[in-house]
Amino acid sequence: MLKLGVNVDHVATLRQARGVAYPDPVEAALAAERAGAQAITAHLREDRRHIQDDDLFRIRNVIRIHLNQEMAPTAEMTEIALEVRPHEVCLVPERREELTTEGGLDAAGLQDRIGPLAERLRAAGIRVSLFIEPEPHQVTAAARLGADFVELHTGKYALLADADLTRAATPSGDPVNLTVNSPAHASRRAAPPPGGRRLYLSGETHAELDTLRAAVKLARSLKLKANVGHGLNYRNVGPVAAIPGVTWAHIGHAIVARSIMVGMARAVREMDALINRRGSKRS
Repeated sequence: MLKLGVNVDHVATLRQARGVAYPDPVEAALAAERAGAQAITAHLREDRRHIQDDDLFRIRNVIRIHLNQEMAPTAEMTEIALEVRPHEVCLVPERREELTTEGGLDAAGLQDRIGPLAERLRAAGIRVSLFIEPEPHQVTAAARLGADFVELHTGKYALLADADLTRAATPSGDPVNLTVNSPAHASRRAAPPPGGRRLYLSGETHAELDTLRAAVKLARSLKLKANVGHGLNYRNVGPVAAIPGVTWAHIGHAIVARSIMVGMARAVREMDALINRRGSKRS
């Protein structure tokens, strides 16, 4: 089964918009855990735009599942991680002016910077993941750095797939679900849920999906576990979830947005059902 990690950053984004104490990302993390999430992801950014230091420590203290701390590869964040002791750290790039993480970490070009940080984290028993583009030279660089995981940036795929969905939208609002368009890439998990018509991927989207598939295969050949994340939502996640060998799907914005309408428990259960092609579990 594909494991689901729920990113609670944007619960904190809503809280920070008003400078109040709610909604609490810790409460959201506990709700996600009760609904079956197998990990909580929290990104403590250098500018502290959403998750705060206290949030991270409180989440670590109360959840019983895996904690994945996303962070920039800096000395400050490394010291915080060594104090928090998450199960895993995912090193990501950061720019102050970006709305969200815009691309993968240049593991190949930053080996001298990343290497010592990764070594300290692993020596403390913290597994290390690198958020990278699905490019062969980045995957091989992650292996050379001794990473335990790579998290493949699915942002390009997600944008292309969402464009496919927009083009296929119907005036009546009938649901449209992505699926793969050839027997060679078919999978039971790729099939859309009942009630929606199938949408076959465009050539460009299919090519990006093939790129992700090749990156997962390469990672596994190098003894790395492969995760996926960024831009995945309830309508585009199916083909990525169907890639053989993916360990974790880390998804945040779509789940938090859905939770506003239906609650965190149902939002998590629906996503877990989609990525593992089960009948939706409704609360």
